[in-house]
Amino acid sequence: MKRTIILTGASDGIGAAAAKRLATDNNTLILVGRNPEKIRAVADPLGCTYLTADFGDLSQVRDLAARIKEKVPRIDVLINNAGGIFGAVREETVDGYEKTFQVNHLSPFLLTNLLLDGLAEGEGVVVNTASLGAKLFSELDMDDLNLQHHYSSTRAYGNSKLANILFAKELSVRFADRGIFGVSYHPGSIGSNIGTGTTGLAARFYSSRLLKPFLRSTNYGADRMVYLVNGRLGVDFIPGGYYQNDRPAKSAPLAADLNAASELWEKSAEMVGVLV
Repeated sequence: MKRTIILTGASDGIGAAAAKRLATDNNTLILVGRNPEKIRAVADPLGCTYLTADFGDLSQVRDLAARIKEKVPRIDVLINNAGGIFGAVREETVDGYEKTFQVNHLSPFLLTNLLLDGLAEGEGVVVNTASLGAKLFSELDMDDLNLQHHYSSTRAYGNSKLANILFAKELSVRFADRGIFGVSYHPGSIGSNIGTGTTGLAARFYSSRLLKPFLRSTNYGADRMVYLVNGRLGVDFIPGGYYQNDRPAKSAPLAADLNAASELWEKSAEMVGVLV
């Protein structure tokens, strides 16, 4: 049976590289990007369906979920790969949330919740692209998820990547009875355009010309993603696990806190308006 795979953040970087590996006769692949021209340029040569949505607008995420449900009744794998590092000055989305937290966490969280029935039909796996940045840069305050105090682009990025890990962990607890599980991974320190035009330690790291020779290629990051997409649950990865170089890894101490994962879920659900 063909698998249905949804891949967000597929316009460039590791998402575009992974799309080329996943566009096979055994997969029905739907690619999601923000820019219509860029996502079309990736999808058309592969013969894939593509959809557009700006994760800085939750209404567009809701519309994206509706369009996906119109196209496919079941989802085998949802890859939450869309994200970025944003500016030195705190910016809010049209929904009133700090941009990094919304784009990197709240929007993927909402999309996943809206696609739960399709994921249950396919006994689906949700693969979250996290980062070593969760361990290096996060200072997650459950009472200030919107980073109204002590904002920095680096902290915002680290917090959002830690949220990706906690989200995958809690998803595996809440929906195990429906056959839905989450997993997260660090794709490697990839030389990409993720930090282009922004400042802060995390952005400088990923866009540094001096460090570029030591950074991994987008193909390397895509391999890490595809390993989990094609992996066997309970064999190649465990529900809620976090992986680096295809092996279980440790992130920030809070990443292992089940109470924190549950609290983040409930607060995120309240923020985007879904039932817990």
